[in-house]
Amino acid sequence: MTRRQKRFGAARAALTLLTALGALAGAALVGAAPAGAAQGTPIAPGVVYDEFDIAAAKGTAHAHVLTVDLRNPRVRLDLLHPGAVAARATVSQQATAQGAVAGVNGDFFNISEVQHPGVQVTGASVGPAIARGRALKAAVPNGQRFGPALPPGTSTQDVFGVGVDRRARMDGLSLAGSIRTPEGRLPLGGLNQYALPVGSIGAFTAKWGSVSRVRATCGTDTDRAAPCSTDTYEVTVRRGRVVSTADTPGSGPIASDATVLVGREAGAQRLRKFFAGEPVTVRHRLVAAKSRVPFRFALGGYPVLDDGKPLPGLDDRASAVRTAVGIADGGRRLLLLALDSAPEYRTGLTVAEVASIMRELGSADAFSLDGGGSSTLVTRAPGAATVSIRNHPSDGVERPVPNGIGVFSTR
Repeated sequence: MTRRQKRFGAARAALTLLTALGALAGAALVGAAPAGAAQGTPIAPGVVYDEFDIAAAKGTAHAHVLTVDLRNPRVRLDLLHPGAVAARATVSQQATAQGAVAGVNGDFFNISEVQHPGVQVTGASVGPAIARGRALKAAVPNGQRFGPALPPGTSTQDVFGVGVDRRARMDGLSLAGSIRTPEGRLPLGGLNQYALPVGSIGAFTAKWGSVSRVRATCGTDTDRAAPCSTDTYEVTVRRGRVVSTADTPGSGPIASDATVLVGREAGAQRLRKFFAGEPVTVRHRLVAAKSRVPFRFALGGYPVLDDGKPLPGLDDRASAVRTAVGIADGGRRLLLLALDSAPEYRTGLTVAEVASIMRELGSADAFSLDGGGSSTLVTRAPGAATVSIRNHPSDGVERPVPNGIGVFSTR
């Protein structure tokens, strides 16, 4: 018997009592501890790791779960990211570089551009992102997202995050911004996004990185694969003045004191009126739909469980390896789940099954993150300098991703 089989066998033998709870929506935990039970392996103060089987509709799935107690003052969450919006790195690399004790992958992202030959893939995430209380980016239009179909009533603006009050919550984040010139004020339609709304102007800052900004003018609000716009314009503003213009979006690093404005269609026509030396002020912020408590960190995905109830219309047919986060105890406790993609578990779960499992684990709210080859859960052993992967990624190796949820602890 292998070491892994012994570990799985011991976990199942010690924790089989939960199977009596029965199946929910075709899936049931096999050998998992009830929410709040003192099971699993402590990773750091307030952070516990566990793993268990799930009897799902299309076969057995294997879950890796981190339980994080935000009531512990020594633990906190923040965004894992590689230092730029348009960049990717593995969860292991991001967690180790930022000193996290554990983490999972995050939002869906711009992974391919087969419909737009010659256009550089940005690797940027779909939804809004906030790190250390600062906005990194806003959401792309719904029709421009990557990932499975959104459940009815949800959008790319939906986020999971933790506020400055140390409570986790789901919310929506929209962009509020403007471009002021002596001639008047223009609305801002995007912030560090790989796709801009048709007819809009988007702002790109140093946080975007050096990847080409051409992708921002491709597709439409309803069709990601639509051709790139032929009516584009770019203006660079530095220290409050226009310093350069171009007919097409460019690439390369953006100075910390500069903002690049990219316009398409009507937005491009407005930018063509700008001239060198003109004073321009660009303002932007992300506005929460429900709460006035600022986010400490936030990232995109989509909700699957709200106040203990699965969202209507969740897919109950397509099974896949998935990552999700659950919110329990009024936002004071979190459950980070990533499925294993070893051959014997690769059938995974449907989205409806994910909602049911997160509820069975004690979550009142739950949020789905990117899955498939992106699903990754890592932890750091006490005294170790780097984190280790707990699940088996479906690609055989970790996939580089744009962001994730990092768990940090002051030991």
